[in-house]
Amino acid sequence: MKNVQQFSTLGTLIKPLAASLALAGLVAVSLAGCDSANSKVPDAPAAGGPPISAAAVVEKQITETQEFSGRLEAIERVEIRSRVGGFITAVNFKPGSEVKKGDVLFVIDPRPFQAEVSRAEGTAASARAKAELAKLELSRAEKLLAEKAIAQREFDEKASGLKELDANARSAQAAYEAARLNLSYTQVQAPISGRVSKAEITVGNLIDASAILTSVVSTDRIYASFDGDEDTYLRVAGTAQKGTPVTVKVGLANETGFPHEGKLEFVDNQLDPATGSVRMRATFANTDRQLVPGLFARIQLDGGNGPQAQNTALLISDRAVGTDQSRKYVYVVGADNKAEYRAVKLGPASDGLRVVREGLKAGEKIVVNGLQRVRPGAPVTPQMVAMDFDPTAPAAPAKPEVKDAKIAAKAASTTKE
Repeated sequence: MKNVQQFSTLGTLIKPLAASLALAGLVAVSLAGCDSANSKVPDAPAAGGPPISAAAVVEKQITETQEFSGRLEAIERVEIRSRVGGFITAVNFKPGSEVKKGDVLFVIDPRPFQAEVSRAEGTAASARAKAELAKLELSRAEKLLAEKAIAQREFDEKASGLKELDANARSAQAAYEAARLNLSYTQVQAPISGRVSKAEITVGNLIDASAILTSVVSTDRIYASFDGDEDTYLRVAGTAQKGTPVTVKVGLANETGFPHEGKLEFVDNQLDPATGSVRMRATFANTDRQLVPGLFARIQLDGGNGPQAQNTALLISDRAVGTDQSRKYVYVVGADNKAEYRAVKLGPASDGLRVVREGLKAGEKIVVNGLQRVRPGAPVTPQMVAMDFDPTAPAAPAKPEVKDAKIAAKAASTTKE
């Protein structure tokens, strides 16, 4: 019994001691692990730079273009006025509709003008009758003069009277024709075919010749006017003035690209010294009536040597371009995967990419996404993508890889069951 109590006491003392030894061992192992990890740090390779997307500079044949902002203008625009005064009795069009040349738009009360026509017609008929009578009397006087039955003076008076009456007849006839013309003006007709505006003066109003009744603009063809710069003038003025067609395309605010194609029709004879710009105008067919005068237009002008003229150019994405005050730059990924600051001179856009005039060579790798994480001379971790890569586009779902053919076959059989 005494031995059992001693063994129990000894076990009680050993348990705390074993726990202490176990804890000391764990601490020692941890410290050894830390020493081992610390001893490996100097031998580990340096960490890579931030991940970025890089693409090779594209070189291809393009038709170089320039883009401007402009306005659409009607080729013909007419303010409709009445040539005579009077009361408006009818308006024969719907506002905003298309009208044809000769359509009657307004009717002015014709009764006063009809009365004037009748009066002038009577006056002209009376004058003609007097002139015819004088002609007969002169004919008789010629016979009498030959027989010396009348004096020469009397014959001369009759000849002069005939000339006066003949002139009066012509004057009365002219007054009659003027009265008829004024009567026709009581029907205000469209002078051109096109789209009519609203009626500025309605039925029942008294108007004179100064009143604007409405307006009509042509719609089958249309102008696009814009201001080009000096470089554009030097490139296209000579070509346009020789009659060689220069292609111009137009896109509206709600359209993508430039779906409407026309020809450069006018280049002004001088530049504005205050702005350094020159007025230009292109002509477009408008069979679908989508082009309306006054609309804002995006205008694309080709290189001036015809639509087939092409040049070799270097192209990059606009996402790769940064702005440093007034300069544009890109980051070139060198052979050691370090970013190099490179100033560039840019040109116009072409097929969604930007032309590079100076600063890059074909095939060089530049950063196209992740520009904000790059510093000059710092290492980067590039992932090669296409130059027109869009980082905002959703990525295609990755397909799971099946490494073991047996597992794949078993999965297929399980699916069938």
